[in-house]
Amino acid sequence: MRGFRGCGQGWPVTAGLWHHAGMLFNTQAFVLAFLPPALGLFYAARSHAQRQAVLVAASLAFYGMWDLRFVPALVALTLANWLVVRWWAARRHGGILGLGIGMNLGVLGLCKYADFVGANVAALLESGFTPMEIILPLGVSFFTFQKISYLIDLRRGDRHVYGLLDFFAFVTFFPQLIAGPLVRHNEIIPQFAADPRGPHVWENLSRGLALFTIGFAKKAGLADTVAPVCDALFQRAAAGPVNAAEAWAAAGAYALQIFFDFSGYSDMAIGLALMFGLRLPFNFDAPYRATSIREFWRRWHMTLSRFLRDYVYVPLGGNRRGSQAGNVVLTMLLGGLWHGAAWTFVAWGGLHGLALAANGAWVRRGWRMPALLGWALTLLFVVLAWVPFRAPDFATALRVLSGMAGLEGLGRVKVENAPVLLLAAAVALVGPTSQAAALARLRPAPWMAVPVGVALAGLLLLAGGRLPNEFIYFQF
Repeated sequence: MRGFRGCGQGWPVTAGLWHHAGMLFNTQAFVLAFLPPALGLFYAARSHAQRQAVLVAASLAFYGMWDLRFVPALVALTLANWLVVRWWAARRHGGILGLGIGMNLGVLGLCKYADFVGANVAALLESGFTPMEIILPLGVSFFTFQKISYLIDLRRGDRHVYGLLDFFAFVTFFPQLIAGPLVRHNEIIPQFAADPRGPHVWENLSRGLALFTIGFAKKAGLADTVAPVCDALFQRAAAGPVNAAEAWAAAGAYALQIFFDFSGYSDMAIGLALMFGLRLPFNFDAPYRATSIREFWRRWHMTLSRFLRDYVYVPLGGNRRGSQAGNVVLTMLLGGLWHGAAWTFVAWGGLHGLALAANGAWVRRGWRMPALLGWALTLLFVVLAWVPFRAPDFATALRVLSGMAGLEGLGRVKVENAPVLLLAAAVALVGPTSQAAALARLRPAPWMAVPVGVALAGLLLLAGGRLPNEFIYFQF
């Protein structure tokens, strides 16, 4: 298992420590001990303020189960942002919001990049460097981006100034607190005022539970089963050359692992929110079926894609000012760096930036490509680009890429759980998306409780029989 990449040199976390340090969605403790009382108290609350208090208390309790030291930092950052907004509302001076944005960027920079920058400067100067090894809250990248987007919206003319409880619920809402989706203030805060005990309560609960169960199956049934295959092959590549069969199996396994891991988390988060009567934005829409790299980014981590578009690409000039290709490459370089303080992430972002720039130039010239060829080339590029993203260093990435190119011979590879990999590939490429299945095609009915309940019980037994793996995006 890879260590948690936090601040500085990282915070190594073993499977056992991680299991005891927090409460994952894909655990018996969360489903059986945390979620029922949280839902019960929420629906028992009689007023908007009481419901918000329950949400905030449950979210802080959930967060505190990872590490109690995280809670004061989360509360302080959230309160500081709310006070900045109240100050701005009283003075209406844009510089106040600028200070707030700078504060959030400073926290994020100190947490994720201070040691990275220091180590690289020290290497250039050939001097010694002692990491600060600062530990800041889990999920800081996600909830910091949420606050930044809100402050920028205010600078752009939005006039929504929220009460303290609503703002805290927006930031801390536990389904999306640690790994998204990246929810904007105007997407969720207006929903808080609605009484969740309306005519759609049972439909929301049933559809939400169905989507949660689908996400659970993606994570525990597919991603966690594929993960050992991927980990073993990348460890082999870290130690020495790998043949073509091993390299392609490693890259393909990781492409499936990260998709089902992160889309599974998103499904679980969206399903949980719906059980509380709240709708979160979708985050995945069958990205491996995209026929261009532009379409891929409209389908993959959709809430991050639109954040980068609206708050980085457009301010840089977008399609209007400067070099469109340069703007998109710089945006994706920053997007790669956001994933972690490592040059491998920057390289991954740069590769996608160049591909998006080439795709844009192709479209502007009016050229066309058969859909099947476009899909094959897009999927090939995405799988190749995942290699530096997953590899611990460039040397390992180059060994895998060299193997994929056949430079180490064709070879053979024995893949455990090969049927699961084939099933995962089929699910990723064929059939309805999980959102379409749970929120559009599924018709809530009493008989549906049986298959959904059996599936969830089976997944809980599966999760209880092994140490749960953390979600990949908890690292970022």
